[in-house]
Amino acid sequence: MTSRGNLDSAFQGSIPGIYDRYLGPLLFSPYATEMARRAAELKPQRILETAAGTGIVTSALHRACPDAEIIVTDLNPGMLDIAAQRVRTGLVHFQAADAQDLPCDDGEFDLVVCQFGVMFYPDRIRGNHEARRVLIEGGTYLVAIWDSIEANPAARIVHEAVGDLFPDDPPNFLARTPYGYYDITEIRADLADAGFEEVTIDTVALDSLPVSALGAATGLVSGSPLRGEIEERDPDGLDRAVEAAAAALRQIEKDGALVSTLSAHIVTATRE
Repeated sequence: MTSRGNLDSAFQGSIPGIYDRYLGPLLFSPYATEMARRAAELKPQRILETAAGTGIVTSALHRACPDAEIIVTDLNPGMLDIAAQRVRTGLVHFQAADAQDLPCDDGEFDLVVCQFGVMFYPDRIRGNHEARRVLIEGGTYLVAIWDSIEANPAARIVHEAVGDLFPDDPPNFLARTPYGYYDITEIRADLADAGFEEVTIDTVALDSLPVSALGAATGLVSGSPLRGEIEERDPDGLDRAVEAAAAALRQIEKDGALVSTLSAHIVTATRE
């Protein structure tokens, strides 16, 4: 039997392509630029990226740190296939790997980067500990974690619209997983339990890049494990869910373009 945790991390089939096309501009590209800017300030030589997805951060990191070697990992090979098409250089290497059990030696990297992946780890302390293990002394763990769903309007609107279709058993992937690990006290405690002592957390608000309401709905509904929750309840319900989400998102669409406020915590933890 597949656990809910495994389903929440399952980006398979057509999901990676939809995720990249629609969720890239809606959610990930703005923070990729910010994460790469912060990474460049550290002047890293060897970078490990965990839960890299389709390489949106990878590309930004390579542009910001062009001389650094980057090892790019993700649990889902389908995501890495897209990432490898995006970034083609001998300094960037791709490997399927579980962030909770990294195939790396101790002290291999001076920077570990994880954008919007920690929320999906079944054991976040273990994942953080693995990041610390592979860092050199004085190395940095740079992490982006979504703020609450209430602070991210596009996700909240989709969560509510899809929930209204299934009032007796509303799908709750978005609120439970990507937007469910937002409490700063909990985040700090998990990092401390993993061995990090010096931790800074900034809450950073950005705007999405322009997308259409339909594009945003397609990404959030069909380009994430929310899709599986919908199909469990109604095998033919995916199109209806996308349509309902798009209709709801049009309240924040203007002249065919939706620009949504985003909020995320950016964590900088140092291995002492």
